[in-house]
Amino acid sequence: MPIILPEGKRITIKHNVRPADYRMHSMQMATDHYNIGYVISGDRRTITPTQSFDYHAGDVAMAPPFLYHYTIPQSALPYESYIIKFSPDFIEPFFRQIGKYMIDELYEQKVCHLTGQSQEKVKRMFGEMLYEYEKGTEYTEVILQGMLFRLFTTIWEERLPGSAVYFRTPLSEKIIRSLYIIEQNYDCKLTLEKLARESGLSVSYFSRLFSEQLGMSFTDYLSDVRIRHAQSLLAQTDKTIMEIALETGFCHGDYLATQFKAKTGMTPSQFRRNSR
Repeated sequence: MPIILPEGKRITIKHNVRPADYRMHSMQMATDHYNIGYVISGDRRTITPTQSFDYHAGDVAMAPPFLYHYTIPQSALPYESYIIKFSPDFIEPFFRQIGKYMIDELYEQKVCHLTGQSQEKVKRMFGEMLYEYEKGTEYTEVILQGMLFRLFTTIWEERLPGSAVYFRTPLSEKIIRSLYIIEQNYDCKLTLEKLARESGLSVSYFSRLFSEQLGMSFTDYLSDVRIRHAQSLLAQTDKTIMEIALETGFCHGDYLATQFKAKTGMTPSQFRRNSR
């Protein structure tokens, strides 16, 4: 499922605090914006079809539009971060003045490491941008453009030499194909045996391969995909819990409610009220 900016927004900024075991529900991509974040606490790994990379407290991590990815924890530390999302046209003036090479190189690098002094400076800049964003005055967007330009030039100038992607085992073609099948058929009766057969692998080998490359079992991954789609329907439609259960492969409203509470800590009705 694509991730998009809220309607009418060209930039959003958040301060996220999540438990140590937080992971994305499934492979996703941003289709209309760039991501740049500062890790305050925690250790994370982002998995893409072609490469994976780790980042830690004090690092700046970036993801361009259309990067199909999935993040998982790498330690028992809670995950706290600042995250900025912005559309390409928001930063267009920067491209005209400086050129696109700086942004392209930073987003190709994905992770930037900084000295302790630079970490404090960059962290403070993220915090100041969040403060300005939450003020929400008529001048906020213009001010944030200037602050974002300053943030990028600071990271460019103060990143440590040798900051680079940590290449690891990429997702295999069979697993990528399986993820596509799950995303297209999550509302149907999908089994490990069926996906293994589609991949031409034994059930035991496919199960082990899936867990090694995704960091979770096929059953957990499928459940997370279904929950994510249920969340979208709860937030964006007035369909009943039973209707949503049938559309997302849970078969019954009670089963959806049980799984939803286990995954999110709240009932579908509570989630719907909160999202609105």
